[in-house]
Amino acid sequence: MNIYMNEDVPVSHELMELLKAAARLCLEGEELDSDKAEISLSFVGPKEIKELNGQYRGVDKVTDVLSFPMYEDPEDIDDAAPYLLGDVVICMDKVESQAQEFGHSRERETVYLFTHSMLHLLGYDHIEDEDRRVMRSAEEKVMEEMEIRR
Repeated sequence: MNIYMNEDVPVSHELMELLKAAARLCLEGEELDSDKAEISLSFVGPKEIKELNGQYRGVDKVTDVLSFPMYEDPEDIDDAAPYLLGDVVICMDKVESQAQEFGHSRERETVYLFTHSMLHLLGYDHIEDEDRRVMRSAEEKVMEEMEIRR
């Protein structure tokens, strides 16, 4: 698996390994070959994520994470060859504030938001209550398997 990221925000080797492990668990949960997946990851500030949120979702506010899937339907993914799953954009200011609000580490918040976004790339959504329960269960499964708790 390759995670391509912007160089503007330094990320520790340990955090990158956690993100790769989370991605691997998400992909394997969907029976996709994690070795062939490619993901673009950007860490941005509040101004940039607000602009993206407005441009792509029509929401004029700062958000914590945005997902830009390459596939409308994950069934279209042919993992016989390397494939770009999509883009993940995480706002580091929101990581900081949410980690403090929820009383856990920045690393835990970053892994959770990345996992959440990975599931969006794989077709999960949380608009309807049932979809929200299914997605939350998948998030919890990944976090539990990684032994990352609140």
